[in-house]
Amino acid sequence: MEKKSFEQLRNEYSDFYYHGWSLTRDGDRIHIEWDFEIKGLCSFKPVTEIDVSNLNVVNDFDSETAKRIIFNLGMVELISYWKCACPKNVTVECGHLHERDINWWKKLYFGGLSEFFYINGIKTDEQSFMSLTSNEELHSHLEPEKYECRDYNLITVGGGKDSCVSTALLKNFHDKNFFFTVNDQKARTDTVLAAGYDESRIVRSYRTIDKNLLKRNSEGFLNGHTPFSAIVAFLSLYCTYLIGGRYIILSNESSANETNVEGENVNHQYSKSYEFECDFSSYVRRNIFDGIEYFSLLRPFSELQIAKMFAHFPEFHKVFRSCNRGSKQNVWCGKCAKCLFVFTILAPFTDYDELVKIFGNDMLNDEEMTADFDGLAGFSPLKPFECVGTRSEFAYAVNAVCEGFKSEGRELPLLCKRFDEKYDKSTIGDNLLNDYNALNNVPEEFVEEIMEMYKYVAENN
Repeated sequence: MEKKSFEQLRNEYSDFYYHGWSLTRDGDRIHIEWDFEIKGLCSFKPVTEIDVSNLNVVNDFDSETAKRIIFNLGMVELISYWKCACPKNVTVECGHLHERDINWWKKLYFGGLSEFFYINGIKTDEQSFMSLTSNEELHSHLEPEKYECRDYNLITVGGGKDSCVSTALLKNFHDKNFFFTVNDQKARTDTVLAAGYDESRIVRSYRTIDKNLLKRNSEGFLNGHTPFSAIVAFLSLYCTYLIGGRYIILSNESSANETNVEGENVNHQYSKSYEFECDFSSYVRRNIFDGIEYFSLLRPFSELQIAKMFAHFPEFHKVFRSCNRGSKQNVWCGKCAKCLFVFTILAPFTDYDELVKIFGNDMLNDEEMTADFDGLAGFSPLKPFECVGTRSEFAYAVNAVCEGFKSEGRELPLLCKRFDEKYDKSTIGDNLLNDYNALNNVPEEFVEEIMEMYKYVAENN
């Protein structure tokens, strides 16, 4: 198929439907299936399953509250299928949304698709990109449920350094900690095991993409990044409800708030931002129930500070992974912007030669990484579309590596030479390790752990 434009596609395929969903249980598996359709193109029926074989499920998997969560989880899932043709009209047949909640969803979709719009050269705005209507016949005045919890923590684990740090910091809550994963990857299980837990503490979910979407992508329909962390939010909410948990604990840092494109509001990590964290909590309290708190333990800190803390926990150094290209093989590819960023941000605090062994490449001495390096350092206006930190903290880390090599009388790696020649050192902050982001939702119960981390990363610099 000849690739069509945003306007051509939405005119040809003008209507998207969220018909419904099913929620069933077969033994130790909870099965969720959604029913979406782009009229005139195809239907989509993505599936998510949750393994409850190792869990003490205390709330009914298909209670009215559970159904509300699954309906809303479908509201996030639909955007992955909508985006292939971007229909003008989205009709939600299986539920009702108040006007302010319609605006809430449009804000999430628009912010979460900012990279998608940018990559595909789409010029639109939050009001006109979509018309969203719901089923007025299903309007109700149900009050959010008063939720009884068992004070458990559900810690989301992606296998990278951030979730390793959160897991280590929460060691004093050992008996209350459970861990949530989406799709099995070895690094996620290994993180939990390295922290001293067994696999019975892992709440595993399995999300599959409908093959019809993959077919549309291969045919040249639009494709791109969607707000995956918003899916994690609602899916972890459902799992926390099942086990009677109180806290959903993320490991999103303050750096997630920065735009990827200078002068434009385009953020690869929108659904990891503080803004979305606050929006999500308000939405759940208003529409589903009150009693579960959703927050990032590491929001007070930058990627740089987290890297220093991670270096303090060697038990995770051989098992952590956060390379998207190498995730299925559980390796660092050693050739992408994410590998370059993680390598560099750890380099001031970890033995350099050991890092080269971990990543299988001397990332700062690889000429092929120049374009990504320039984006991360701010030499070019586009920061790579990956979950990476700010330009200023990347520059701080590279400068620290340069100073370390110089003090040891070692020749600077190739990209460090580039930085040393081009970067205006006067713009580097006095000490970014002393920063503390007060815009966070960390509950009082966890402040002691946070302050211990702050004290560690701010000392001995």
